[in-house]
Amino acid sequence: LPSASLPTHVTGLQNLNEFFLNDNSLTGGITSWPFTLPSLKYLDLSNNSLTGPIDKIQKPNSVQEVYLAYNHMHGEIQSSFFNLANLIELDLSSNNFSGLIKSDMLLKLKNLETLVLSSNNFNGAIKLDVLSKLKNLSMLELSHNKLLSLSSDDGVNSTFQKLETLYFSSCNVQQFPNILRSAKSLRYLDLSNNAIKGSIFKWESEGENFHILDLRSNLLQGPLLAPLPPSLEEFWISNNNFTGEIPPPICNLTFPQILDLSRNYLGGIILKCLGSSSYGSRIINLQKNIFKGKIPDFCADYNGLINLALNDNQLEGPLPRSLINCTFLKFLNLANNKLNDTFPRWLGALPALQVLILRFNRFHGLLNISGDIRPSFSSLQIVDLSGNEFNGVLPTTFFQNLNSLKHARNLSELVQESDKEGLTPLYALHFYDQVSVNVTWKKSEMELEYIRTLPIFTAIDFSNNRFSGKIPEAIGELRTLEVLNLSHNSFTGNIPPSLGNLVELESLDLSSNNLSGEIPFQMTKLTFLEVLTFSHNNLVGPIPHGNQFNTFENDSYYGNLGLCGFPLTKQCGNGEGSKPPAPKRKEAKGSPVAFIWKLVMMGYGCGVVLGLSTGYLVFTTGRPWWF
Repeated sequence: LPSASLPTHVTGLQNLNEFFLNDNSLTGGITSWPFTLPSLKYLDLSNNSLTGPIDKIQKPNSVQEVYLAYNHMHGEIQSSFFNLANLIELDLSSNNFSGLIKSDMLLKLKNLETLVLSSNNFNGAIKLDVLSKLKNLSMLELSHNKLLSLSSDDGVNSTFQKLETLYFSSCNVQQFPNILRSAKSLRYLDLSNNAIKGSIFKWESEGENFHILDLRSNLLQGPLLAPLPPSLEEFWISNNNFTGEIPPPICNLTFPQILDLSRNYLGGIILKCLGSSSYGSRIINLQKNIFKGKIPDFCADYNGLINLALNDNQLEGPLPRSLINCTFLKFLNLANNKLNDTFPRWLGALPALQVLILRFNRFHGLLNISGDIRPSFSSLQIVDLSGNEFNGVLPTTFFQNLNSLKHARNLSELVQESDKEGLTPLYALHFYDQVSVNVTWKKSEMELEYIRTLPIFTAIDFSNNRFSGKIPEAIGELRTLEVLNLSHNSFTGNIPPSLGNLVELESLDLSSNNLSGEIPFQMTKLTFLEVLTFSHNNLVGPIPHGNQFNTFENDSYYGNLGLCGFPLTKQCGNGEGSKPPAPKRKEAKGSPVAFIWKLVMMGYGCGVVLGLSTGYLVFTTGRPWWF
């Protein structure tokens, strides 16, 4: 519908059973008449632009399901609203409601099965022992109410009979509610982003149907001693203070899909069972701990592993060749360890591999590409080999094989691809939508930062190695490349004019090499270029004018004594060097997800980019940083 308001009153709808006006452009407030229609059972006004509080209900009707989510409603919930005694499902999420939530008032809704109040501004303490008297309650979603907390008695004399889902993320919870220990039907528990201290509590029930436990970003500590329900499919405990080793009983999980133990202080060796086909995890995230020893044989036989993040540990030795069997693997992050091996060219046979991060290890030797695999690394979109000891000339065939960097793909194509692989939309979200990118660059006294949450991001980082020879012209074929960093190597020769074909490029760093000759004028075609560094080379001649080149400062060219022209004070022989006119800057691409630029003061910091261990950073020094 076009923008419109609900009428203040209606007549002749005494027999109306269902009222659907969701997903429109309704504005204005909600009057009380829909709640007084005598026959109404179902009311859905979600996904509109409705505002204001809900009017006082004079004569409550027998409505059973009310959906008002995703509007702009505010104010407190009128006490008369709780006189809708026949309510079974109530969803007021994603509004601006505020005020105190009184558990005793909720008891009036004695038939309630589903209560969703998430993403509002409610406050107070939800008394779970009181709500347990709602015998039919199966779903309770209260996340993202930062002033809302949980409380309960000792849990001895009360329990939830039918509660299956409890979402209480990003609130003000400071301890585990005891009553949950005996919630026999509990299947989904999300207490992430709170301030819960202590250790993981032990379930008194067997938890036969428990599927998801999310305790990310709390203050939990100590070893992982409590036994986990074998039925657990998703186990999230990242960003806590857990110590000790991974307990062997974790191998007893019957069908684990996601195991995220990242950003803790867990150590010891990585259990061999995590790599077996019988374990069957799709996502294993152990990054930023203190694990030691060798990487176990992941995918020793057939395995459905899609994401493996072992970066920022103390792992040693070569890569296990069993990884060649991970035929569904999309993301592999092994950065910041002590791995010692040659380039794993055999990984080029993995048809789905999109992200390969080996930065800051002890990899060495030539970047050889197997002639038996054609094409090799054909799906790769992000490759980071920086901070190793690779040497020799970059092989042209490596870049010619990167087919995914030659043709743009959109989100719908990737979701369709996930569907073909049997992945649910939830997993598609984990694999694509949570990949976040954060790039900063120092400009004067400010930092320029852009953030991208996207299904597609493309980058090549070979910096801080010992590569030599010429930069291959074939890089110019990678038309969807957005970040290219070849700095701190020993490249010689000219900058290839073909780099001007990288029309999507936004960051280019060729600094600290031995490049010579002039800067190709073709590079002025890079109209999305925001970060450029040619410093510390042997470049000569005039700096090109036009488009983004009119925006770069002296730091981009420092240490090239033969360069002249704007922005340098050194004029060229033909008198060039005056400041060119300001360019008309393009703000966004036509791609499905555009970069978001913002200026932030120095000291803002680079923040933490979460997702599938594939956040990308360029610090103020210009060095890229994967984490």
